[in-house]
Amino acid sequence: MAKKKYKNWNITNDEHGIAWLHLDVPKSSANILNEQVILELDSIVNDLSADEPTGVVILSDKESGFIAGADINEFTTFESEEAALQNIQRAHSIFNHIENLSCPTVALIHGFCLGGGMELALACKYRIAEEDSSRLGLPEVKLGIHPGFGGTVRSIERMGSFSALDLMLTGRNLKARQAYKTGLINYSVPKRHLMTAATQTILNRPKIKSLPWWENVVNHKLIRPFVAKMLVKKVSARAAKSHYPAPYAIIDLWSKHLNNRSTMLEEEAKSIAHLLVGKTAQNLIRVFKLTDTLKGLAKDKSVSIDHIHVIGGGVMGGDIAIWCALQGFNVTLQDQRHETLAAVIQRAVKLYTRLLKDKRLVNSALDHLTADINGNGLTKADVVIEAIFEDAEVKRNLYKAIEPRLKKTAIIATNTSSIPLEQLTDSLNKPDRLVGLHFFNPVAKMPLVEIVVGEKTSKKAQQIATTLTKKIRKLPLPVTSTPGFLVNRILMPYLTEAVTLFEEGVPVTVIDKIALEFGMPMGPIELADTVGLDICLHVAENLAESMPITVSEHLKQLVSKKILGKKTGQGFYAFKKGKLVKPKMKSNYIAPPDIENRLILRLINETMACLREHVAETRDLIDAGIIFGTGFAPFHGGPLQYVKERGQDEVLKALEHLEINYGSRFKPDSGWKTIKIE
Repeated sequence: MAKKKYKNWNITNDEHGIAWLHLDVPKSSANILNEQVILELDSIVNDLSADEPTGVVILSDKESGFIAGADINEFTTFESEEAALQNIQRAHSIFNHIENLSCPTVALIHGFCLGGGMELALACKYRIAEEDSSRLGLPEVKLGIHPGFGGTVRSIERMGSFSALDLMLTGRNLKARQAYKTGLINYSVPKRHLMTAATQTILNRPKIKSLPWWENVVNHKLIRPFVAKMLVKKVSARAAKSHYPAPYAIIDLWSKHLNNRSTMLEEEAKSIAHLLVGKTAQNLIRVFKLTDTLKGLAKDKSVSIDHIHVIGGGVMGGDIAIWCALQGFNVTLQDQRHETLAAVIQRAVKLYTRLLKDKRLVNSALDHLTADINGNGLTKADVVIEAIFEDAEVKRNLYKAIEPRLKKTAIIATNTSSIPLEQLTDSLNKPDRLVGLHFFNPVAKMPLVEIVVGEKTSKKAQQIATTLTKKIRKLPLPVTSTPGFLVNRILMPYLTEAVTLFEEGVPVTVIDKIALEFGMPMGPIELADTVGLDICLHVAENLAESMPITVSEHLKQLVSKKILGKKTGQGFYAFKKGKLVKPKMKSNYIAPPDIENRLILRLINETMACLREHVAETRDLIDAGIIFGTGFAPFHGGPLQYVKERGQDEVLKALEHLEINYGSRFKPDSGWKTIKIE
């Protein structure tokens, strides 16, 4: 094979005649399959085909891993479905060419091997992965698409239908040992044996395991339609076809075309081309980019954080401490009651056992979490997280008591959900050390943390809080210190409108059903019950002082009777063993036609107000905050993206109509006339 220079690939040949194809995309921390990488690979494979070596090994020179996937930036550049199809078909041709080489081919994997990278590995005859670092998967469904470089066909051939469909429909990643058990890879080996394993595999050409006999039964053309119906039913419980068409397309490809390999490959290309240019995929790709935008806010590499001290062992404080310790930080947790601290440790054991499985890893995580009733950790802490109840005077008194014990460089991060920092700084000698770290419940699941920046908050305190957020694998969102900040301020009008609808006689199941049909992950009434009606009431009362929010009398009565939602077993809904019990709907009930607009446009109108007031710096950051902080239907791309797609003029007219019918709470914000959403 003639020696050629490539920008992304470096080819070496060893004494056995094996060609080693090293991928190292310049100016990138991870390898991605962009257009140039694929075109260069095409040239390389053509040369290999003309003068075949003993074998071919494809590997990465990046520490981060093999290949993180295709370049999603290119997914947004297709002007038409035809253009997308041509691009996909070109990749198909190259991957088919790799598959058809007569010499043995090996994908040598470490770190991330995802999406298009996994599909390239599947086109090789053998896949060998490093046993500790490797994470393998086909997560395209999370972007509103499915594998498009032959992955729907080859994953099923390697793993069997059930395992491959589960991998594609969930988008989950597998560790190397899991991938080996499912047949996704051929070998899982220690790092030190990777090169030897690749060499010996090529020289010895081991026999590839066949799929079990019952795969032929599952895959029979008369059986597949029945299995497909079961899969559709399972998928529809999580995602409606009108909102997320990709998983249904995967099932269709398998059900209709599995018996004809070439047809299934052709239909895969057509299907993904169609999905790629659709609104769902484009908006989900936008959401993926927003994730990178938030991660990129933590740029100061000089920030050093070792010890975190959390004050307040309630649900939020305890869970914050548990999560930070899980990420490897030394955490001390302070509370006035031994019983509260003991309960937190018990919760930690339960979470760590579920997530880590290995008892040794569980014990290691627990070693990072220390109950500290006397607050001895204050003197060592780089960050003190205050998570006591929402009372400004109590918080001020606490700060006055603890500040003399802190290191000069330590910051105080309050987990307040609605109190502006300006109401809390009076008691501090160094008010610039106070910043907000507003977590959302449940801490282990909610990805967003609002970084609340007050008038006196220093840039250093903000950067420490932002860096900590990224290091504990959360998404940091800087917001101004205004009542409710961003997420609660936008969410509360939506929740209070839902309660108003209930008070007008609309059944809670109807209200929630319409929100779910819009694409919300949970209905507003169920959300209120889950968050806690006492918390909702407290935030609503705080925000009512500065926003057009009417605090529900019914909500006040429920809270006064200690009917607080899920945590007490009764709220708007009843809960049995922690699970919601839905009442039966009357079959003859006809819902008012404007419920969706009343719910969603109250949220949208407040989003416009936040954009006008620069509560977060950009439109993208506001959309990111509401998606990751409330679960706002990701396929809409965020509330402001929803305005763009629905039409700003149409949304404004709808708000004006609602104001006429229901009053001033629907009065369009002045931003509708001065800001153009483009």
